[in-house]
Amino acid sequence: MDLGSLIKNEREKKDLLMRQLASIIDVDTSMISKIENGYRNPTKEQINKIASALEIDNKMLLSTWYAEKIYQDIRDEDKALEILKLVEKRIKE
Repeated sequence: MDLGSLIKNEREKKDLLMRQLASIIDVDTSMISKIENGYRNPTKEQINKIASALEIDNKMLLSTWYAEKIYQDIRDEDKALEILKLVEKRIKE
């Protein structure tokens, strides 16, 4: 599941309107809409606020956020999987 869909699902489980979540994390409603629809990426600080507001695991949400950032950076590369393997190797070093 992509980051935007995850945030939207969790927000809806809490019966929060977009404007309510926007108010909690101090952004405008259109920003929440753009995040949920995949048109904008939240900042790391916003991810932390969203996790707190929605009472979801911060580590899980941050992991999804990082994965989304990496995906967007390399999705159009012919050797995306090879790139990911190299990154994994570097992390293990």
